[in-house]
Amino acid sequence: MVYIRKNQRHLTRAEKKAFVAAVLELKRRGRYDDFVRLHIDFYVADGDGGLRVAHMTPSFLPWHRKYLLEFERALQSVDPAVSIPYWDWTTDNTPAASLWGEDFLGGNGRRTDRQVMTGPFAYAGGNWEIRASLTEDRFLTRDLGRPANPLELPTKEEVAWATDDPVYDAPPWDSTSTTGFRNKLEGWTSGSGNDKWRNHNRVHRWVGGHMLTGASVNDPVFWLHHAFVDLIWSRWQNRYPKSEPYLPKKPPPSGDPQHGRVAARDEPMPPWGVKPSEIFDHHGIYRYAT
Repeated sequence: MVYIRKNQRHLTRAEKKAFVAAVLELKRRGRYDDFVRLHIDFYVADGDGGLRVAHMTPSFLPWHRKYLLEFERALQSVDPAVSIPYWDWTTDNTPAASLWGEDFLGGNGRRTDRQVMTGPFAYAGGNWEIRASLTEDRFLTRDLGRPANPLELPTKEEVAWATDDPVYDAPPWDSTSTTGFRNKLEGWTSGSGNDKWRNHNRVHRWVGGHMLTGASVNDPVFWLHHAFVDLIWSRWQNRYPKSEPYLPKKPPPSGDPQHGRVAARDEPMPPWGVKPSEIFDHHGIYRYAT
């Protein structure tokens, strides 16, 4: 049965409560931290050796689509009615937006140590201890908008800068690609200051705290953020039905710096072994309410 992912601003009070309860139950069982560790393990940067499938690579979008599906299935093992809502950060773009309410994700971190003190994911509540991270903090941290060096969330125009590109990706298939929808949406650029971060990347910077690292999944807003990124990809797919849905089609040849470092269209993505081509179409599994 096809289920719906809703804009978080349209969730009912009961739907918010059910989502939070399912997330907390996964945390209690230890399964949530498994998802955190998985993201840490697969956050491989350009300068690192080996295969990149999660970031700075063409498979950024299909890898995270599969990742969200696996998390959603875990949530639904707790409550079959729960799905991942999405956060449209081009509209709900202030710390006063509904997703930061005490009945949902909780608010900003306090000034002294960025510790989140409100909502169900506050360490003080006893249900959300950080166990898998790249820092020593045992509590969730945020720095919404980065007041010390203010940063704005991406606009609809900045999203359009990405979606107006009809080519999925382009050589050299990493964070330095200057054309192609994938890297424009992922948001790596050669700019300086706040201009260095676009779209997906800037949202991580805007939230701050744990969202700045490969352990970003410790903040449940990660899932809402990536659900919106997935929705943007889905819209791009619908807009350009005649474009190649994924590039590269073939693995980079021997001698190419990206040989063995990126997944081509029909190559399996670890850890699941699913190919990018197998996950292009999500409409038989879920749809977005827009």
